[in-house]
Amino acid sequence: MSQNIFTIQQPTRLVFGSGTIKSLGDLVHETGGSKVFLVVDPGLKGAGLLDRIVAPLEQGGIPYVIYDKVDPEPGLRLADQAKKVAAKEKCDCVVGVGGGSAMDVAKAVSILLTNGGKAEDYLGLGKIKKPGVPKIMVPTTAGTGAEVSFTAVFINEKTGSKGGMNGDPLYPEAALLDPELTVSMPPHVTAMTGIDALTHALESFVSIQANPISQMYGLEAMEIIFHALPKAYANGKNLEARTEMLLGSLLAGKALAIAGVGLVHAMAYPMGGMFGVPHGLANAVLLPYVVDYNLMGCPEKFAVIAEVMGYNTSELTVREAAAMVVEGIVNLNHDVGIPSSLEELGIPADRFEEMAEVALTVTRPVENNPRCPTKDEVVQIYQNALLGWE
Repeated sequence: MSQNIFTIQQPTRLVFGSGTIKSLGDLVHETGGSKVFLVVDPGLKGAGLLDRIVAPLEQGGIPYVIYDKVDPEPGLRLADQAKKVAAKEKCDCVVGVGGGSAMDVAKAVSILLTNGGKAEDYLGLGKIKKPGVPKIMVPTTAGTGAEVSFTAVFINEKTGSKGGMNGDPLYPEAALLDPELTVSMPPHVTAMTGIDALTHALESFVSIQANPISQMYGLEAMEIIFHALPKAYANGKNLEARTEMLLGSLLAGKALAIAGVGLVHAMAYPMGGMFGVPHGLANAVLLPYVVDYNLMGCPEKFAVIAEVMGYNTSELTVREAAAMVVEGIVNLNHDVGIPSSLEELGIPADRFEEMAEVALTVTRPVENNPRCPTKDEVVQIYQNALLGWE
């Protein structure tokens, strides 16, 4: 501990609990907004949620503009287009409602309104110079943690790869987490986003940038998610399980914001950029294979994760206990219907070398990983994931 120096900044105000969406109008007023640019997932209206979102704005006399042209894997051009609409409408507050894509677009619009330029100008770390307009995030899935992170991820149409804007100005001013808004998630989305959150918690816990605070968040998140996800998947109307999953996702997001993620995310990026695989699904399928590769990098940490998963490790060696994590993830993925292989996702083996090259350019997650991967090793992980576990 005497050599463990770390800095943490997490400025987002959190409002958590069932029915808290009713306070959205108050939050807009408190952050100084007078006209809202409302970025929403296009499926929100069909799920019967849009009326619940706009009702508190209307009750508060707050004008708003709805923007619902959000893709599951948004490109940089979409962020630029959304910013033009927000500027034309003279919006001075952005609210992002939905999954990670909607929230990432909302965060980017906030920054572009005050910093100018195009979204691609801010890819990387530390390129955002000015604070954005006030931004409030309202997750309707339990997975991305985007409501408490300083990252917004997009597909770069010029390169076909995924990349992120990263910087403290992207932290939302406030996040409103109402578990009732997640009840309408279908089982497959519950599964993908839930394993995505588990990936955030696990990768941040074993990250070389981890510290006691991030590990506290990550370990608690893993314990919650591992036990709550099957219940939320089995019965979406189980509000207790939905509440636990939203809390687990939040804690995982806070861990991610402090310690970062690892090789799973780096390897998932080309799956999204090149083949359109949803981010959460790519993470979920890759997770057990990357964990298996990483075990030797920090077996003691993985042994702790095994205990959190519920395994009795008292009579096992550290390495034997660590290996139980792979078994636990494979079983959880199976229980919630996650495909076990890249073959099921239609990803051809003849693209693995190209994918590995792209993955290794996602430098921050690669550098955070507890084991330093070579291109050949990344190709081998993709190869291992091609046919699935026996």
